[in-house]
Amino acid sequence: MDASLERIIAARPRSIGAFTVGRVLPVAQRRSVGPFVFLDHMGPVTLAAGEQTDVLPHPHIGLSTVTYLFDGEMVHRDSVGSTQTIRPGDINWMTAGRGVVHSERAPPHLAGQDRHLHGLQIWVALPRAHEETEPFFAHHPVATLPTVQLGNTTARLVVGTLQGQHSPVRTFSRTLYLDVPLHAGQTFELGAVEEELAVYVVEGTVHLHGQVLAEKNMGVMARGAGVALVAQSAARVVVVGGEPLDGPRFMWWNFVSSRRERVEEAKRQWREQAFPPIAGETEFVPLPEGPG
Repeated sequence: MDASLERIIAARPRSIGAFTVGRVLPVAQRRSVGPFVFLDHMGPVTLAAGEQTDVLPHPHIGLSTVTYLFDGEMVHRDSVGSTQTIRPGDINWMTAGRGVVHSERAPPHLAGQDRHLHGLQIWVALPRAHEETEPFFAHHPVATLPTVQLGNTTARLVVGTLQGQHSPVRTFSRTLYLDVPLHAGQTFELGAVEEELAVYVVEGTVHLHGQVLAEKNMGVMARGAGVALVAQSAARVVVVGGEPLDGPRFMWWNFVSSRRERVEEAKRQWREQAFPPIAGETEFVPLPEGPG
């Protein structure tokens, strides 16, 4: 394997109750890439009419959840009063901070219909100084996200700053998230713009520094290395990265914190239903038993 490529991580199937996703991060050998501590690949899947696919209200602390769709629609609701439909190319960014509850449900106008869903659900750990920040939610339509030209490739700048362009998404640490569609034979190069970078193949197959990287696989770059790839077929990749975390994180179920005791406190709060509620919602996901 090329020295620029630290490791390859394959998505593993995981049930989230409503359906099965491909879980990429975390793994034992790589707990994070920049501030990114979790990545689930949803679909592509066709959900049958009448099938229960809603993700019921559940809590988070110490992180921001990032929802980005390639196909389909979802309705986000949360305990800070947000109700927002997300469509392909938009970004939903919810910062949990000291504690938030949210749900993700099928849009009412698609009730009784088969529907398609394809997207990524990612978590970004907050710096220790901001882990207990006030929770907030932000939605950014696709039209507000800039594009950057990298050689002969146009990439959407979902989060971060690159080539003088700035995503409108507010972050607490240096964070980069690019959406890069490619046609067969197209090249894509990105210098070492962040200390940590990884490439995830959403669709297709690419050669990353000479190594085959198949669909639903992530190539984690060595510290300080850039990205050089060639699409072997029509493909889509995302690039994620940023500055390393300011210390290790404890992760249990939906909770992320630099302090183990804070995770235990969040478990107690959810067990006792002491998190702020979502107005009008009465269902919820129970606290898991065991490792979570």
